[in-house]
Amino acid sequence: MSLDLHLPADARAVPVVLELHGGGWRVGSRAVFTPLVSKERSFDRIVAAGFAVVAADYRLSGEAHFPAQVDDVLAALDWIDMHAEEFGLDASRVVLWGGSAGATLAALAAMRRPQAVRGVIDWYGPADLFEMAAFTAQKGVDGAGTSREDLWLGAPVLSIPDRAAAASPARQAAAGLPPFHIAHGSADTEVPPVQSELLADALRAVGVDVELHLEPGAGHFWKGADDDATAALFDRAIAFAIRVTS
Repeated sequence: MSLDLHLPADARAVPVVLELHGGGWRVGSRAVFTPLVSKERSFDRIVAAGFAVVAADYRLSGEAHFPAQVDDVLAALDWIDMHAEEFGLDASRVVLWGGSAGATLAALAAMRRPQAVRGVIDWYGPADLFEMAAFTAQKGVDGAGTSREDLWLGAPVLSIPDRAAAASPARQAAAGLPPFHIAHGSADTEVPPVQSELLADALRAVGVDVELHLEPGAGHFWKGADDDATAALFDRAIAFAIRVTS
């Protein structure tokens, strides 16, 4: 596991955002918060709000299959706990923030270790792999193990239903989870917005505090959203992080 640490000036017991990049579990890097948003408008914006940001890499699907990536997120949480005093972090106030594939990992990690997380920010993440399999089939993916989800699991989703269910946050919702802030572009053609609606519904059904925002006209990675709209999306997420860590 590799990670980058972005710290506010004179960090002393500051809350932490553990950031997990997107890329279909196949590609991506901790260096990029989200592909269409600069460092200044992402990492720096969160740090300016008083958070430390731990941007963590995880093993990609070409190297390891689920649940290895969730294990890597839990290892990053362990790192925060072990190094909190050294870097001025408050390990009791951690928010997981992921985009796309990273959002799925953030949700699953919170479900594995809810006591270690104050909240989850889930941006346009796949939430139900069975529904994603149906969606990709409609797009012409042949179901022979070639979709992003298939490659992550190591076999076609529908051929390993138990593993696919375990990798689907909408099917793992349980009482006692931390609050969720979920945001999705209404025009997302990579991960349809119904994925976030399914997750929100599943969480609410077990009594979890959920915020759901659908951004009009935005695609995946907020494609099509202008700078003001993107800034507002960050502001909503940061306001949630402040609320759950206060």
